[in-house]
Amino acid sequence: MGRAPKNARREAIVVTGTSDASTGDIEIVFFDAGNTLLGPHPSFHELFSQVCSEHGHDVPPDVVLRVQNELAPDLIDLAEDTGVDNPSFSKEESERFWGYLYARFLEDLEIDDDGLAAALLQRFSTGSSYLLFDDVLPTLHGMQAQGYRLGLISNFEQWLEERLIELEVGHLFDVSVISGFVRIEKPDPAIYELALERARVEPTKAIHVGDSMSMDVEPAGSVGMHTVLLDRDGRYPDSATLRIASLEELPGVVAKLGVDQNSENHENRA
Repeated sequence: MGRAPKNARREAIVVTGTSDASTGDIEIVFFDAGNTLLGPHPSFHELFSQVCSEHGHDVPPDVVLRVQNELAPDLIDLAEDTGVDNPSFSKEESERFWGYLYARFLEDLEIDDDGLAAALLQRFSTGSSYLLFDDVLPTLHGMQAQGYRLGLISNFEQWLEERLIELEVGHLFDVSVISGFVRIEKPDPAIYELALERARVEPTKAIHVGDSMSMDVEPAGSVGMHTVLLDRDGRYPDSATLRIASLEELPGVVAKLGVDQNSENHENRA
């Protein structure tokens, strides 16, 4: 979680080239929200460390990051332990879900402080704690200038909609599907099908960009959408899927997909 340096670049699939939407069949580009468009500022581990310090606990950011990485492989099991199936559907469910996870985080840090757990929940549930990554606005504006429509598909509470408006990007999305409103959560393919229905577009004419294989790439691909994995932190170095390290690479990837698909369509008609 967290913001990437403005010019961060890691090994990834890079596709170059320029085009507008008229050169291919791609009509709309959908984005995930958390850790794709926006994240805790200045980063999850730095903000976590800051809240701990405010409550009298000295926990360096690198220690938080280590525990975060240690817990990551067990995240699905931890989520099941919360007893909450759909945390974005209500404020109460969200608080139960995230409250449990922050308490478990503190347990691994050997901190026994219920007040700190509550403070972490409050800070990470506040819209102002989240800012756009530096590559977001140039990419969104650039994609629109090339003629592509933009969409949003996100597992998030309802307050995301207001935060995106505050960050002056909410109006850029022709279609916005937020789980807290539609009551469908990833990885259920139905949330992607709903987005396609609202966009009135065939899946082969849509691309979804997100930071998770299990929540973004796999379910979006299962309904026939093109997918791009945004791997800001280099978590998937061996992934065979189309992968980028920064949204700066996305326009070239989308243009290449459109050209390739258009060529394939011509070959099929030949």
